[in-house]
Amino acid sequence: MTQEEILRQRSGQVCELCENTETLTIYDVPPGTNDADRSILVCKTCFGQLQGAQPLDANHWRCLNTSMWSTVPAVQVTAWRLLTRLSDHGWPQDLLDTLYLDDEMLAWAKSGIADDESAAEEQVIHKDSNGTILAAGDTVVLIKDLDVKGAGFTAKRGTAVKGIVLVEGNAGQIEGRINGQQIVILTQYVKKSA
Repeated sequence: MTQEEILRQRSGQVCELCENTETLTIYDVPPGTNDADRSILVCKTCFGQLQGAQPLDANHWRCLNTSMWSTVPAVQVTAWRLLTRLSDHGWPQDLLDTLYLDDEMLAWAKSGIADDESAAEEQVIHKDSNGTILAAGDTVVLIKDLDVKGAGFTAKRGTAVKGIVLVEGNAGQIEGRINGQQIVILTQYVKKSA
């Protein structure tokens, strides 16, 4: 049997992470060896996010609540890596705390996490409240009054913030100067100025 046939039989013709049945493909879990024991069968959505072609969607990965209990080591390792990358969302850290990997599988999981993190950092895309991509130096407008903690003022809705700086590694934050203060602003409260 071919690698794909083995994976399709093992998975029951569904994505081994989210159980989707459409557009299934092989994902070699790094460091992959084109071996069924070190590969999983995944859907197009999972594959795109695992490869870094699409940003990680935390809500999509709620499926790990079930798949992390798979008896397949490659699925467990992939679940551990994803939960580690998403741990700042809260719920993934709770799942990670309950996931046990033996020493050999944990070493495998950790061996690929540096590559996964660098891929994730490359994929950080800052978007405003309308989904428009932001770039360093853009001008944005506040869409909500924001209390600026520690500065003692409220940044009013409609305030233009010129020359924004993108917060590295965090797609949900930018920095900008308001009332002479350099502050961190959540991207969900701004829209790009034309």
